[in-house]
Amino acid sequence: MMVKQTAGRDQLGAFAPKFAQLNDDVLFGEVWSREDKLSLRDRSLVTVVSLVAQGLVDSSFQYHLQSAKNNGITKEEIAEILTHAAFYAGWPKAWAAFRMAVQVWKEDDGTEDAKTLHARNMLFPIGASNDGFAKYFTGQSYLAPISGEQVGIFNVTFEPGCRNNWHIHHASSGGGQILICVAGRGYYQEWGKTAQELNPGDVVNIPAGVKHWHGAAKDSWFSHLAVEVPGIDTSNEWLEAVESDIYDCLK
Repeated sequence: MMVKQTAGRDQLGAFAPKFAQLNDDVLFGEVWSREDKLSLRDRSLVTVVSLVAQGLVDSSFQYHLQSAKNNGITKEEIAEILTHAAFYAGWPKAWAAFRMAVQVWKEDDGTEDAKTLHARNMLFPIGASNDGFAKYFTGQSYLAPISGEQVGIFNVTFEPGCRNNWHIHHASSGGGQILICVAGRGYYQEWGKTAQELNPGDVVNIPAGVKHWHGAAKDSWFSHLAVEVPGIDTSNEWLEAVESDIYDCLK
């Protein structure tokens, strides 16, 4: 994975162009990207401890704490890392580092709502409230256009318990839809068949003419990319809401 950094050019590009280039292209573009030598997680650990030892707990330290979290270091692990470093780097330095770490990992203490946590766990935006199609959904959904060229791709997000109505994608040729699950847990069901659980990485191919529904599990937010398959004379027919006795029996 190539780490991309532009902070050097953004902040010092005009004043110190060589330093900016070394920062962005060598330190981050080359050194941080050498995952065959050390993983991003390990590099984050080394960097955090090195900065703590120097007492450098400024905005750059906050950036590296956030990177450490993004690279897989948990709240419990950063607490143990800073506790261990305190005995070698100094107690006051560790205190200062802890104050910033608490802010970076604060959502892990449940101070952020479920929607925000769900958004943090996927690459694509949740988008705006899906008001234009609200009458075809039970519960709140959100829609974020991802691509409008070649084929339409939309990120659809469902709050816990939300699902769309039964519906059919029509086409005289081609058509249909592909679902690519990106976050949370949900369900997909075709008429007359058992509902199937959906998790990140699952892909569902929906041919034209198949009656179906999809949505979130009762206890989880859920997001999938909806890919519109090109076809001739395509249209979407919205039908009745999913019956409670069908949905409520799902875990």
